[in-house]
Amino acid sequence: MSALTPRIAFMLTLPPLLWAGNAVVGRALVGSVPPLALNAMRWWLALALLLPLGWRVLRAPGKIGARWLHLALLGLVGVGSYNALQYLAVQTSTPLNVTLIAASAPVWMLLTGLLFYGERPGARQIGGAALSLAGVALVISRGSLETLRQVTLVPGDLLMLLAIALWSVYSWMLARPPASMRGDDRPAWNWAEFLLVQVLFGTAWATLGAGVEAQVSPAAIIWSPGVVAALVYVAVGPSLIAYRAWGLGVSTVGPAIAAFFSNLTPVFAGVLSAALLGEAPSWYHAGAFALIAAGIVVSSLPRR
Repeated sequence: MSALTPRIAFMLTLPPLLWAGNAVVGRALVGSVPPLALNAMRWWLALALLLPLGWRVLRAPGKIGARWLHLALLGLVGVGSYNALQYLAVQTSTPLNVTLIAASAPVWMLLTGLLFYGERPGARQIGGAALSLAGVALVISRGSLETLRQVTLVPGDLLMLLAIALWSVYSWMLARPPASMRGDDRPAWNWAEFLLVQVLFGTAWATLGAGVEAQVSPAAIIWSPGVVAALVYVAVGPSLIAYRAWGLGVSTVGPAIAAFFSNLTPVFAGVLSAALLGEAPSWYHAGAFALIAAGIVVSSLPRR
């Protein structure tokens, strides 16, 4: 893996900002759009926008077919599952609980690397995880330990826990692909073509989930200009732009370091929520940024 550069740091900072907006939008659409239907519509729209950029990959279906299992799993754990589970989680869980569980991403990244890829975390990674989690805890608790003591688990928390675990698998699959996706054996797909293949499989999974939802708990979509604008945002920002930036960052510095950047999501979410409510950022926002930034620096220091 390569060293962390300012360009890659920017690439890894952009997705948390866009995903923070995604969480805010998902919460705002509760009661207007069923969660799995929202996920499916999001990816269908993203697929339509991505198709003009990556359509050439469809001219060689044999290359996709030869790698269908890996690509189908990528589509399932990365595109089809994570946001579906998050949209489901905010139906029953509180923003505080969901953010706390999402903050465990570095731990899941380290565990996945250790258990399935033989990557032993170093002392700097463990120390960086502690600093980063401390920053997240600071911003979501608003500097109050009493707020953290009042957290209780609900079904949505378990869904979010599953989402984070699957996201760690997705990130490691990007960083450590099978032999058919490495070196000379990898098809000459550019970023749009590779993302299009993932979205194709992911949209199939998302559509299947939405179909099951429609049969089990049917609910009408309450259309409005705000709903349309929200769909456009989640299809372009958290989907196309964020996935492109995240894939580039993970493949460059590895999922363990990239995971620390994901902890910026609740910080950005706190800032966005404060902005939407007309409140100025508080001291704990600055403190959280400092702790999370320290965690990123510590975790990315080269080993002696």
